[in-house]
Amino acid sequence: MLILSLLLFPLSGLGEKMTTGPILVLGDSLSAGYGIAPEEGWVALLDQRLDQQALEIDVVNASISGETTAGGLSRLPKLLAKYQPSVVIIELGGNDGLRGYPISAMRKRLIETIELSREQQAKVLLLGMQIPPNYGSRYSTLFAESYLLIADQKDALSVPFFLEGIATQPALMQKDGIHPTAEGQPQMLDNVWPSLQTLLEEVNTDTALSQSPSTSSALAN
Repeated sequence: MLILSLLLFPLSGLGEKMTTGPILVLGDSLSAGYGIAPEEGWVALLDQRLDQQALEIDVVNASISGETTAGGLSRLPKLLAKYQPSVVIIELGGNDGLRGYPISAMRKRLIETIELSREQQAKVLLLGMQIPPNYGSRYSTLFAESYLLIADQKDALSVPFFLEGIATQPALMQKDGIHPTAEGQPQMLDNVWPSLQTLLEEVNTDTALSQSPSTSSALAN
């Protein structure tokens, strides 16, 4: 059964809210918090970190356990229209790989997801995944390389392997060997944070420029 985890985590800082849209996380069970409490997942920890750093921006977790690139792409238009995010974090493809779906089709849908997000003026962060070698070295290699190729083709920021430093540590993985434990969630966030910081800085700069009186005057002229 697919479980929808669509949560809006409001920030509780005292400062005025940023005039930018939220961060939208479009993912599968790795971001939906499979097997752990909702507040222990890396997306919830992201919300806490933003709050601690007085970054007044909301986080929308639109991740579903079992989600594929096809499912994520089909849901994206309504999510973009509803939340108008400033950043879209794409964490999809793992289930495509585990089901042995054609890599070319997965790539196409991830590219379409990036393009659709950008059409709505959102910045994009692509989280790369890997699959177990028992799927065959050729398939596993092509799968992992897909994220790097897509990021290069679309000039998008990416995290080469979302579970870096986690997947090879049994103590940080649940018994299924696929999903990290609660103890692995902080490392997942740490893997994402440097690239996300870069995007948030770009969003902040773009917002400041768009709200600058001098910029508005120049655009008017």
